[in-house]
Amino acid sequence: MSTEMKFTEKLQAAWQSQNSLLMVGLDPDIQRFPEEIAQDKNAIYEFCTGIVDATAEFACGFKPQIAYFASQGAETQLANICQYIQKNYPHLPIVLDSKRGDIGTTAEHYAHEAFSRYRADAVTVNPYMGFDSIEPYLAWENKGVIILCRTSNPGGSDLQFAQLESGEPLYLHVARLVAEKWNRTGQCALVVGATFPEEIAKVRAVVGPDMPLLIPGIGAQGGDIDSTVTAGCNAEAMGIMINSSRAILYASAGSNWREAAAQTAKATRDAINLARTALPPA
Repeated sequence: MSTEMKFTEKLQAAWQSQNSLLMVGLDPDIQRFPEEIAQDKNAIYEFCTGIVDATAEFACGFKPQIAYFASQGAETQLANICQYIQKNYPHLPIVLDSKRGDIGTTAEHYAHEAFSRYRADAVTVNPYMGFDSIEPYLAWENKGVIILCRTSNPGGSDLQFAQLESGEPLYLHVARLVAEKWNRTGQCALVVGATFPEEIAKVRAVVGPDMPLLIPGIGAQGGDIDSTVTAGCNAEAMGIMINSSRAILYASAGSNWREAAAQTAKATRDAINLARTALPPA
């Protein structure tokens, strides 16, 4: 039996010990790096670990987006960044944002990539191919499986708002499937975008208070912190990971990039916590 901490337990502990619901996304765009590290052969590692050190105090975890690393042939740097977080901030969960959506042995390899190669605590996945595309990840019983549900992009409505014969929109059907049938390990979570707070509230009502929600879309995509917290938090004023990436990573392109990232992360964490204080008492 594994002694590894379950994803939801690690996340819950981070929410409490950090007093933060802020998930810092690691989306390293070398075109936007500060000049002082831009030419370094390990620039992605140097930038991301600099951001991690600057923001860890204010975060409940980190979410590297795998495409930013794979496109630059920087998977080894990503593995080293994950190792750096695990060594220096072992209390903070790592969510590998890869949105994989395949089946069978292919999905088994994607799970191995996330949980063995990068030793991530959770991974994002795409449910379009149904339970077959989720099941291989559930074999890793302590790991989080964060399933796309209602995404923050405008085109998400093309499919996610399709009505079933019952009249229920597809995104709520996904939420219900995950909550009632797929969550065999108790480690599933959902992605619900901050740009649709009414839908966040509907998803929370379907899945109950315990399932974590990963919420992108504040900042650059226009999502509102107050309405997101009101719609997504549970009675303990927790239950959500509010992701912010570009606003924190590229708060400054100058030599003060670390300090600017820390300042922006703190301000975001504080704004989220202010919204939490306005919630009705449990």
